[in-house]
Amino acid sequence: MNFNSKNPFLSNKRFSSNAVSKSSEQVHGAQIIDYNQEMTISGTINKTAILFLLLCAGAILTWWMAFNGMNAMLPTIGGAIISLILVIISAFKPQASPYLAPGYAIFEGLFIGGISAIFEAKFPGIVLNAVGATLVTFLVCLGLYKFKIVKVNEQFRSIVIAATLAIATYYLISWIVSMFTSFTPVHHGNSLMSIGISVFVIIVAALNLFLDFDQIEKGVQQRMPKFMEWYGAMGLVITLVWLYIEFLRLLSKFASRD
Repeated sequence: MNFNSKNPFLSNKRFSSNAVSKSSEQVHGAQIIDYNQEMTISGTINKTAILFLLLCAGAILTWWMAFNGMNAMLPTIGGAIISLILVIISAFKPQASPYLAPGYAIFEGLFIGGISAIFEAKFPGIVLNAVGATLVTFLVCLGLYKFKIVKVNEQFRSIVIAATLAIATYYLISWIVSMFTSFTPVHHGNSLMSIGISVFVIIVAALNLFLDFDQIEKGVQQRMPKFMEWYGAMGLVITLVWLYIEFLRLLSKFASRD
């Protein structure tokens, strides 16, 4: 059975007991993993909290720079590029997640802080609202998943994956076309169509949280190695960052219509 999450980071291959390399726990073909070496829910929660704090620390730095007359664009852009590189490396080397995940959180924080400062300067109060909306969405999704109100089955998974791929493809094509032509993507601006697209993307991003929760739970059930806690936490933070940015964009569209 496949347990795909289209958080592009949490993939079925990485959360398969047959695909994750456990060479450090193997001795002459005999697998030796005790409880303290296995992935756990509590361990993943702790790692997620650590990454979140590191992300906030990075965000505070570029936020402070932006509102104190310093040029925060370099760390903002640099943070985006470096965090993307770290995500790609971790996707191929999940064993390195304990070292790469904290770095990702810090550099992603630099990017988030800079972007947030830009939005806040233009629309005062928008960042606090976006943070609140992201937190509420996360807690609601977590509660719905925990109490089995929303169950992740193959049909649910397929729909979310297809929608996520469609969004990624649309964003990529729009970006490429707009680079070489005067074409303005539909999701730009504050039209009702643009707002509708943002609402749709936020819904899909929220649905990805359910896939992430399920992926982490399956990783625990499959007795994945301890380093997968960092990998799972990193994937969850990626989804939350995506959700937060989409809330920023949606709220900015509403604010610009006033």
